[in-house]
Amino acid sequence: MKPSSSSFTSIQILQFSFLTLLTVLLVFHFLLSNTPFTYILNIFLHNLHLSITCACCTLISLYFFISNRPSPTFLVDFSCYKPDFDRKCSFEVCEYFLRRSARFTNESENFMRGIYRKSGLGDETYVPPFIFNSNVESTLDYAVQEAEEGMFSSVDSIFNKTKLDPQQIDVLIVTSGTFTSAPSLTSILVNRYNLRPDVKTFTLSGMGCSSGVLCVDLAANVLRGCTRSKYALVVITESISLNWYFGDDRSMLVTNCIFRVGCAAAIITNDPSQRRFSKMELVNSLRTHHGADDSAYKAAFQKEDEFGNLGISLTKDLIRVAGANLRDHIRLLAPRVLPLSQLALYAYSVVRSALSQGELKPIVPDFSTAFDHICIHTGGKAVIEQVSRVLKLGEEVTEPARMSLHRFGNTSSSLVFYELAYFEAKGRVKRGDKMWMLAFGTGFKVCSIVFKSLRDSPNNHDEIEMDNPWRDCIHRYPTRTW
Repeated sequence: MKPSSSSFTSIQILQFSFLTLLTVLLVFHFLLSNTPFTYILNIFLHNLHLSITCACCTLISLYFFISNRPSPTFLVDFSCYKPDFDRKCSFEVCEYFLRRSARFTNESENFMRGIYRKSGLGDETYVPPFIFNSNVESTLDYAVQEAEEGMFSSVDSIFNKTKLDPQQIDVLIVTSGTFTSAPSLTSILVNRYNLRPDVKTFTLSGMGCSSGVLCVDLAANVLRGCTRSKYALVVITESISLNWYFGDDRSMLVTNCIFRVGCAAAIITNDPSQRRFSKMELVNSLRTHHGADDSAYKAAFQKEDEFGNLGISLTKDLIRVAGANLRDHIRLLAPRVLPLSQLALYAYSVVRSALSQGELKPIVPDFSTAFDHICIHTGGKAVIEQVSRVLKLGEEVTEPARMSLHRFGNTSSSLVFYELAYFEAKGRVKRGDKMWMLAFGTGFKVCSIVFKSLRDSPNNHDEIEMDNPWRDCIHRYPTRTW
């Protein structure tokens, strides 16, 4: 579990609390003893050594307090990859692929048709390039092509938007939930953009759909620990080509129906001078890992079936695991983000539940009092509905998640940024708003980051950023059928 990111460290808060308590005690002592303040002042005026010692101690304490305060971390900007029109995958494209591949039994084909129809996906999601090739085999070349197309497009866009020179990048973090290559994905980008030899690179894999949120938190921590580093480039991608399943195990066929192509890139900085150019400030984060529990650990698993076909198995227990671990996660997150009124109500309900010996359950805090917007990882229709039930969220809160799933499918860890782009395209983000990004990953992990908006998003459609993936279709959303 990772502690939250805040303006002050725990040690600084403890120091400040101790100093406040000492000051209050001294004031009460003087008031109760009727000691005039002029008497205390005269002691310092007539004792030069004592005055200098106290002044030096105060200045040294103030210096260390300010110098050790973590610098704020900002999301300068982000960009989401939108594949070409000829990569769109409708229901008819899926049917044609099944016919050409001739790799599935009739039972498996009917099962996937049923999953697709009730998945919440629309007819404009995007699939890997091998789907449209005469040779339907998913090879390493196709997997690398899929990763490179998304990374190059989103990174080109983010450099163009921020006007940053690639030579200014101090930290490079690339994550892909299931795909790794040699050379690594970070090496591909270092070579492509001619990054500096001393750039710090991190390649993450196996983190599942939570790794996008996790990487933003990692970038913030790396920047805090390196005083000379100012800019971190975070690239959140996925290559589903090699995990396209060609067997008949139903738990592994589900991924063929819901996972789609997507990628996002973001610039993170700890440079205070960039605040006026940044979109958001990172104000809180929390990561919890529930892998000690066997059912959570095995809920989503990459494996081979009995015939050696590779794929991702999503067990029937996944939804229950997601709900249970989300409850554990928000139990730790709630005290850090909820207002005192909600905390008091929750504490009262916990005490009442204990006194009733479990007959009365504790209430679910109203997280809408802490956040103005919520980006829920759209792992699937059932996941969104489970999160909605656990957190008691209305349809207007889950709208961005549902619409992102409909338009882009499950793009893995990058999808929370497609939801953020949805909020911006709708003009809903205002200066000072708090944005909660919540994601789940294999292992089983639950990750949260909280941003505070530093500017208003445009209300006029013509002012929507050119690389916003919703620019040409936002007028059609929210759709009535989902």
